[in-house]
Amino acid sequence: MAEVGKGVNAGKLASNVQKRITRAQEKVLQKLGKADETKDTAFEEEVAKFNKQLADGTKLQKDLKAYMAAVKTMHECSKHLQDCLAEMYDPEWFGKEEVDSIAEDTDLLWQDFHQKLVDDALISMDTYLAQFPDIKARIAKRERKLVDFDSARHHFASIQKSKKKDEAKIAKPLALVEKAAPGWAQGIITAHQIAQTNLSRSQAEEELGRAQKVFEEINYDLQEELPTLWDSRVGLYVNTFQSVAGLEEKFHRDMGKLNQNLSDIMTKLDEQRLTNVLCIFLLLVCICMCMLVWQSREGPPVSRPPRPASSQEVKQDNIINLLEDAVVPNINNSTQPQVRGQMTPSPAYISTLFLASSPFHLYIISILSDKNININLDEKSKFISVSCKATFLIFVKVMHDYGATDSDELDLKAGDIVLVLPFANPDEEDDGWLMGVKESHWLQNKNLLAKGVFPENFTQKL
Repeated sequence: MAEVGKGVNAGKLASNVQKRITRAQEKVLQKLGKADETKDTAFEEEVAKFNKQLADGTKLQKDLKAYMAAVKTMHECSKHLQDCLAEMYDPEWFGKEEVDSIAEDTDLLWQDFHQKLVDDALISMDTYLAQFPDIKARIAKRERKLVDFDSARHHFASIQKSKKKDEAKIAKPLALVEKAAPGWAQGIITAHQIAQTNLSRSQAEEELGRAQKVFEEINYDLQEELPTLWDSRVGLYVNTFQSVAGLEEKFHRDMGKLNQNLSDIMTKLDEQRLTNVLCIFLLLVCICMCMLVWQSREGPPVSRPPRPASSQEVKQDNIINLLEDAVVPNINNSTQPQVRGQMTPSPAYISTLFLASSPFHLYIISILSDKNININLDEKSKFISVSCKATFLIFVKVMHDYGATDSDELDLKAGDIVLVLPFANPDEEDDGWLMGVKESHWLQNKNLLAKGVFPENFTQKL
């Protein structure tokens, strides 16, 4: 049996080698123009479409994988960012548990997005491209069988042509044959030649029929499949991009909700910080008032210390009468020495002036609006009366140019923004006129040195 198997394999190998040689000879003859080649223009167009479809699908698969790799990278970067926030976020801060929960939900959302991209887009793309290698191999096989068919066709035509020549030779036998063979043998020779010719022709015809049948079967199947495959690309593109678009839309919608929640937590955290700062400031004000009360018990009240110089007056203007009157108790000469010609300011006065001159008073003024804070103390207990008034700042926009006609007026241009201030002396206030400072000056210098009056009807409240 082993010998038979070896013989069969050897025979098959020899047959394959002979087929390759025959195909190579046929291709050479076709290229040299010595043999005609079967052409099918419609099929060649289908093959061109197939190659384009394969190239487009391969590129789409490559870009889709690159997109998913980018999603994976964004997932990792987002996770690192959320981990960084969780590490920096102090446990006692507002919304610590909510921040940790948002980080977990964000991580799960990225994972779900990536997995659904794999399931709904990448797997479908891989399945679509998996059918191309088999069809490509069958197209190549068709090309080989077409060459075999052409070779068999040419061989059969050659046999047909040789048959006619042999028949002509048989009709007029050679003089040598006639001389060498007796009369009775000449008939046998003629019959043998005819049999040989018929056998070769029969074999060539059988080989042609077999090659034609194999070629036509493969060609018919491909003629049916290639147009259908070409049309299937539309459905694939629609499903792929609809899946990606739908997954992206849902992902960004859910991620937007998480981001909005995180933004709200950050806003509340900032509000909590500002509230704490306000409480500290009000506590300092209360301490200042307590110091005033404590100082009032040290002796009979006397006149206040000298009014500060121009630079100190600017600071008092900056507080916008936050503390309209800060009454300082008398200091007993017997207990506290004084320099001649100079009065020593009390600790309460220094504390009040420090708080009032800080830039933070503007924020307090905007919060307190125009509320009044009054502390009434019993005169019999040598308490004093302190009136603290906070004034809300109003912004107006200049609608028309106004040229200053006096040194205490503001020179304005249309479009300027002015911060309105109260008059230091109500008697100086005129109807239809406002006191203020340009916003540009305040933002640049943080002082009220350039304040002045201006007509109200040239402006509009914001």
